[in-house]
Amino acid sequence: MLKFQGKVALVTGSGTGIGQAIAKKFIENGASVIILGRRKEPLEETSIMLKEIISKVNSGASVRIFSGVDVSDEFGMNEMFDTLKKENVTVDYVINNAGVSGPVTCFSHASLDEFKSAVEIHLTGTFWGSVQALKVMKENGKIVTISTFFTEERPHEQRPYRFRSPYTAAQGAKNRLVEAMSWELTDKKIISIGTNPGPVHSDRIYKTVYPKAAAEFLRVTGFEDLTPVQVDATNKELFPLLGEDENVVKEGIAKAAQKLAKEMNKDVSKLTVTITNLLNKIQTIAEKVQKNTSHMIADQQFLSQVQVAESVLNLCDDNIAKILNGKVIPGDRVFYPVKPFIGTTTPGVHQPDFTGRSVVFTVDATEKSDAQRVEYLAQHIIKNGGKVACFISESTPKELQEYISSKFHSHIVNIKNPDEVKKWLNTANTNLGSILAVIHITGKLPNISKLVELSRAKWEELVEKFITTPATVGQGALEQFVPGGGNDPRLFKDAKGALMIIGPDLPVGSKVTGMQRAQVEVFRGALRPFTTTVNQELSDVLNSKIRLFTIFPGSVTGIEPKNEKIAQALNFLVTDSALDSSEVTFCVDESRLE
Repeated sequence: MLKFQGKVALVTGSGTGIGQAIAKKFIENGASVIILGRRKEPLEETSIMLKEIISKVNSGASVRIFSGVDVSDEFGMNEMFDTLKKENVTVDYVINNAGVSGPVTCFSHASLDEFKSAVEIHLTGTFWGSVQALKVMKENGKIVTISTFFTEERPHEQRPYRFRSPYTAAQGAKNRLVEAMSWELTDKKIISIGTNPGPVHSDRIYKTVYPKAAAEFLRVTGFEDLTPVQVDATNKELFPLLGEDENVVKEGIAKAAQKLAKEMNKDVSKLTVTITNLLNKIQTIAEKVQKNTSHMIADQQFLSQVQVAESVLNLCDDNIAKILNGKVIPGDRVFYPVKPFIGTTTPGVHQPDFTGRSVVFTVDATEKSDAQRVEYLAQHIIKNGGKVACFISESTPKELQEYISSKFHSHIVNIKNPDEVKKWLNTANTNLGSILAVIHITGKLPNISKLVELSRAKWEELVEKFITTPATVGQGALEQFVPGGGNDPRLFKDAKGALMIIGPDLPVGSKVTGMQRAQVEVFRGALRPFTTTVNQELSDVLNSKIRLFTIFPGSVTGIEPKNEKIAQALNFLVTDSALDSSEVTFCVDESRLE
């Protein structure tokens, strides 16, 4: 018998690329496979290939297609697993592979809808697919989740991945979700493992990620006599030309030049030269990025998709899976020299004078201690001469809204709506004066028995609370600090401002369980790479003096967080001294990193 004969593997995003390679490797080893994806044609082509292999190995396996299934679509995923359950299909291996590149641009320029979509596919798709798969899994089943090495942190390090903020946020959370599921599925004897394969040869990297990253560098600076907006519009015309033959490229450039000539009222022939140069520059930078990445690998080789597939099948081995349950196997072959982005207590500074400056709080409180934290920090600012505005989320419990409002002037606002955030930040700036900092309080993670037992709606509330709402507030704050900067990144140069995200806290108590900590880490795991990525863009790409900082209260020992340490962090983060610090995420109550 072949190793996986008689077993069934379900692979998401399996019509092309790594997913297809994984499905093929399972088939070669005797397993039946269930393949799914959004597009029917690639799945059908893959099915034909897989059935030919079945005939050769004579395994008696089968191939099942579910086309038009987007992993982020709740009802499509529900229907697929309900169908399998009705047919008494048992799935032995679930491989969470589906993904998209997401927007490849500075966070300040990214569409929030695209941001949310990338998170829905990578993170929510993985979560909900795993939860629904439990309907058709039995003891000794394995869930293997593929993520990225860019989001794996070391004690003092967190890799940034500029222009990929939603991707890194979702993938970082996914890594920690792997660990949380290993705790939560122990009673079902189902194993959860993650793998971060590192750079892999794929069309997505060569035709999408690297070229779009190169194009973003050119948008930030402008190119020749084109403004950032014109570069951005032209880049969208050029991307479909990558990899095409010479005649197609020339024709595409001519169309782009004609379109731009009408808008700019300029000579077509000159613009044709400019656009040709732009395309060549994009290709040159993309190739340079690829080359630089390869030089950070010992053998200077990206992995093949087949090698990734082999590693996934190894993780499905019974003995190896038991050893590695709950682990994220970094596959980290890339040595990126990174700065120590994660720190503990901030450096002590002389108490800043907040006179004439305003600080805006956006609050999504969960319990009274969150409201008391807002009160403490606001009084700290007011005591030192500053002014405070507080915008409380509509989702904050009413009693907490009333508590905060009784302490100082506040407004109940839909901080999940970007237009509302911008409107109220403008109001604060008009009524109170120049905004020194925006402080977003995420609130604590609500008490949860198990994440895998949550409804889809409850899960989405958590993602919104801890990932997309901080992003919405963050983008609103950047627009306040640099009006129009999203479209014209040149405006960011030397602009000042501070944005702080506070939370979620680690659980408190002498008997905190590993499961409780793992649940909180899912969302802290999103904010670490998000913070690091956005800061690299703000400092190294946009040359601004704006910083995004994240404060994680609490300790692995379960001690009560100290609000005075957060106040000390605020004192430091609004000074120029913070601009010279590479640390942007602070675990202020921890001592284990010192």
